[in-house]
Amino acid sequence: MLRRNTRLFATFIKLSADRTCCHNAATSPVQPKSKLDIKDGPGLSHFLKDSHRKNKIFPAHADTHAYISTEELKGDGKKVMLTTFGCQMNVNDMELVRGLLLENGYVETKDESEADAVLIMTCSIRDGAEEKIWNRLKHLKRNQRKQRTVAVLGCMAERVKSTLLTTPGNLCQVVAGPDSYRDLPRLLALSRSGTKAMNVQLSFEETYADVTPVRVDASSKTAFVSIMRGCDNMCTYCIVPFTRGRERSRPIDSIIDEVRRLRDEGVKQITLLGQNVNSYRDTSESSISLGVHSKMVDGFSTVYGQKSGGRSFATLLDHVSRVDDEMRIRFTSPHPKDFPNDVIHLIKQRNNICNQIHLPAQSGDDGVLEAMGRGYTRDTYLSLVNHIRNTIPHVSFTSDFIGGFCGEREEAHQNTLSLMRQVEYSYCFVFPYSMREGTRAHRKLVDDVPEEVKSRRHKELTTLFREITLKKNLSRVGTKELVLIEGRAKRGENCMSGRTDGGIVVHIDREEKKIDIGDYVVAKITGATSQSMSGEFVSVSSLREYEHDLN
Repeated sequence: MLRRNTRLFATFIKLSADRTCCHNAATSPVQPKSKLDIKDGPGLSHFLKDSHRKNKIFPAHADTHAYISTEELKGDGKKVMLTTFGCQMNVNDMELVRGLLLENGYVETKDESEADAVLIMTCSIRDGAEEKIWNRLKHLKRNQRKQRTVAVLGCMAERVKSTLLTTPGNLCQVVAGPDSYRDLPRLLALSRSGTKAMNVQLSFEETYADVTPVRVDASSKTAFVSIMRGCDNMCTYCIVPFTRGRERSRPIDSIIDEVRRLRDEGVKQITLLGQNVNSYRDTSESSISLGVHSKMVDGFSTVYGQKSGGRSFATLLDHVSRVDDEMRIRFTSPHPKDFPNDVIHLIKQRNNICNQIHLPAQSGDDGVLEAMGRGYTRDTYLSLVNHIRNTIPHVSFTSDFIGGFCGEREEAHQNTLSLMRQVEYSYCFVFPYSMREGTRAHRKLVDDVPEEVKSRRHKELTTLFREITLKKNLSRVGTKELVLIEGRAKRGENCMSGRTDGGIVVHIDREEKKIDIGDYVVAKITGATSQSMSGEFVSVSSLREYEHDLN
């Protein structure tokens, strides 16, 4: 059995919490400013300072090896329950965790009462997201029927750190950041002895390239493939660079191997995932001789130096799209500054690269964009939109918007509404601004928009984009669309649903027609709402056949 010194670890946890509090106090602004100097606050060098990278793992690996055996690291059939909150990156991260734990002898369960450990993948993008996690932790504590470990993983684990372990109530015993999933067998073994354990060390190299993700639904015909981790953009509102670390790209060969494996498993659509996918740059040893230099789109800027060398996102997209010309390829989420012509023309040329581009705007006002540190103006963003539309006439744009950012006045809000009308997005993800501790905005800006104003602006943005999408969807009534069937619709047993090339959900009544998940179906659009369309079955087809019929 493992032995521990309770007093030693309790003291260690307390000291770690104290250091966290001191750090927060030291970095809190004395006098917040209304305008941001983008050179102020933590930059990319923040991650290079030793003072920010110490005391992120306890107990230390060296100490652990003195009293934990190799056998004790194994799961030996112990049951784990996995719960995911947040974005598709988190879904993919949990697939990595599932693969690592199953390989180490753990067994997954959906029954909370029989779980020996409950692992929660967390989101930290907004206050509401973290509040859900705290409520979940309290629920687990109230309904605990047996001795078990509760582990908090991901972005909230990285942001809150040892506070999770020292909060009254003993709500969790393990904390693991996005770059420490390989350490989970050790952390879970320690928790079984009554020792609380944490690893929130960020990495400069970790991409989990050699870990095989295990999807929760192996029969699904769609899958997500992570191509990179972290982010270098340092947008002032965003916590991601601090919870996921520096940007680093997964070697292209390992990505292609995963796509081929998914193809062999019958997957018909993959989505390439990353915080900033189109700044992907494989600089692994095998790619050095294939170095390329890409020019940033005119009018855009960045807080980091121009990336060069290795293989770019255009090269990756080219290789991935060649694996199977009957497999749809999507990618998210890109940054507007990283859309060189080679990517745009490749989307136009390849039938299996979807003509849907997620182009996060965040705001339509130059002053707000500057305060956000986005690196472009409204006009440069619109120039890019027009250029893409001229190259790919049937492109479908989606976007992200934040309502009520620091210093946003009513005129700025109206500018964002007008941008929505001008671009006519197919869908938008809209959120009221939520100040995150540790971001540049938290250090240098004032969260001065009242909550009721944020709520009203959020509602107005949501109402407008739904009006736009309803109009666009209704314009498709009477046309034919190629739909990749993803599953049964909630409308009934005889209704299947899937997505068009542009990403719009279509519900199809199959009646006596045989339609299977993974089929490409030509559907005649018969109705529409702001969220989806309805269609009649016409025929089963393929990407090749449909393109031939169009031409």
